[in-house]
Amino acid sequence: MTTSVNSAVLPVYNRANVGFVRGVGSRAFTEDGTAYLDFGSGVAVNALGHAHPHLVAALTEQAQKIWHTSNVYQMPGQEKLAKTLTEHSFADKVFFCNSGAEAMELTIKMARKFYAAQGQPEKYHIITFEGAFHGRTIATLAAGGQEKYLEGFGPKAPGFDQVAFGDHAALEAAIGPQTAAILIEPIQGEGGIRPVPHQCLRGLRALCDKHGLLLLFDEIQCGVGRTGKLFAHEWAGVTPDIMAVAKGIGGGFPLGAVLATEQAASGMIATTHGSTFGGNPLATAVGSAVLEVVLGDGFLDNVQRQAIHLKQKLERLKDTHPTIIESVRGEGLMMGLKTKVVNADFVKAALAEHLLVLGAGDNVVRLLPPLIVTDDDINEAVQKLEATCVALEKKN
Repeated sequence: MTTSVNSAVLPVYNRANVGFVRGVGSRAFTEDGTAYLDFGSGVAVNALGHAHPHLVAALTEQAQKIWHTSNVYQMPGQEKLAKTLTEHSFADKVFFCNSGAEAMELTIKMARKFYAAQGQPEKYHIITFEGAFHGRTIATLAAGGQEKYLEGFGPKAPGFDQVAFGDHAALEAAIGPQTAAILIEPIQGEGGIRPVPHQCLRGLRALCDKHGLLLLFDEIQCGVGRTGKLFAHEWAGVTPDIMAVAKGIGGGFPLGAVLATEQAASGMIATTHGSTFGGNPLATAVGSAVLEVVLGDGFLDNVQRQAIHLKQKLERLKDTHPTIIESVRGEGLMMGLKTKVVNADFVKAALAEHLLVLGAGDNVVRLLPPLIVTDDDINEAVQKLEATCVALEKKN
């Protein structure tokens, strides 16, 4: 298929020349029935693959009841999903929205409001890290700090102090009287599948406690089972004060959430924030269904097993094709191949093999298979990656 030059859609995407009309499990199908193995999962959104029967049933059942009422009224679906999230996390309070960027906006607002409510409005600066990606709103672009995304949109929103990834001295030096919080992705996604070492997350928690700062986690891409635990920070044995999640929590339905401790959320009272669509009955019905599966017996254990299987296969692939793959990185089912060829060329070559993967920063190719991925899916994906490497070797 070819996108029309007269398309009415705003041309902000460099789209691949393929489109999908249906999907089942780990596979997406074009209009003519051609199957593609999906190891991108809609950028970690389709956590349970395509058309998961439990999600389809939940959405269908809710669609026959009520779709939307707004947050002017009581929302039973929100109460149910929030209870599940608080029972399985550090959080006491949850706010529902529609996307990761919206979740990050509230995370930022909540951190600022916490200090303003205590009579310290000057404490609104948030320390962030190079390579981060927190969304595409004016505030989240400033938090991410990447010039390629900021260019042309006017002055960068104030209040974000960025330091180099892993530079502990620069981090300590950046803390000042205006500092309110430290914000980090436990695993950078867009930045190139860069996990933060567990000891560093523990160090950040200690640093925040020492200086009276809030610790903010962005688990929009790495959360909801992607690493083999419900949230990636659990591996480090630390907890944040506020955390943004989205993508996988809706399993393909637009849903985001902000989780917070009672204390961190204490500044957010009636009228300080809101959303027309956030957490509507359709979204929360699907979100609850996602967690029913992910928190089911043995599910996360199986994610961990499949993650080991995938990583072992990728390491062997790297050893077999050293002129194409430099290194393998990541945790769980959030893996990256740092390539010696242009990553966009690798993604395109994989597409020719009917394998969907994604590019990322630092010349990395992302592999984000659905959490229901099987041994056969992984074996097939690695065969396609092998063919991709061979094709690129012939060109180089």
